Amino acid sequence: MTDPERADRAGPIPGGRVRHGTGVNATRAFPTEPHPTHRDPFVLFERFSIDPDAGFPMHPHRGFEIVSYMLEGGMEHEDSLGVSHTAREGDAMRITTGGGIRHSEFPADGSACNGLQLWVNLPRERKEIDADYVDADAADLPTAEADGATVTTVVGEGSPIDLHTQLEYLDARVDGAWTWTVPEGWTGFAFGVAGEGTADGDAFGVGDVLPVEGGRAVEFLPDDPDPSPAGDDAAFRVVCVAGEPHGEPIRQRGPYVL
Repeated sequence: MTDPERADRAGPIPGGRVRHGTGVNATRAFPTEPHPTHRDPFVLFERFSIDPDAGFPMHPHRGFEIVSYMLEGGMEHEDSLGVSHTAREGDAMRITTGGGIRHSEFPADGSACNGLQLWVNLPRERKEIDADYVDADAADLPTAEADGATVTTVVGEGSPIDLHTQLEYLDARVDGAWTWTVPEGWTGFAFGVAGEGTADGDAFGVGDVLPVEGGRAVEFLPDDPDPSPAGDDAAFRVVCVAGEPHGEPIRQRGPYVL
């Protein structure tokens, strides 16, 4: 029997596997076959994995913003603004591509790396603004204990990373019952980074995606409330992202968002 209180609520779906032409593998939250649309204001979200001999040579972007958040290893970034920076585990970078920028991304120190990348649409009136870049070390991102989780704010209150879109981007290591609420009128999603648990009672694990609409509160629970014997990789870790929609079509053409 269908639960009337959950009939209008999306459940978790598996992320889709993507292989970029440069030899980089990714698990994409959307757009994928299970979730074929963008989620205004979000263009795409994926977890990328770059082998030591792979990477993204210099290439162009325009019309949106990129947030990269490193999970393991280091990634070297260079761009046409003259920036050269290596982001390591727990560090974040934001690129405003605006009217155009070129950049490259390669693993650092001859070792593989992986992280999360989010593309956020720019509103129509800001599509041609000047390109911009900012980064933050892990120590610069606020981390606080909440009921049931330790939460790092990648974008949001207290973070030095900001965008042209109102946004909340949280990295939660869940060790009890932790509830995340998407503000009314916003669009959100959760993504499984490590470990296993549940989202509103549904199984939720690595690479799973939960689309969340504004006003919804989601309770996350770990399967194992004490994963320490197996190490941090066994901890239940979820990333939760929500933003204010622009109410404009998202027209992606490869590396451009028109």
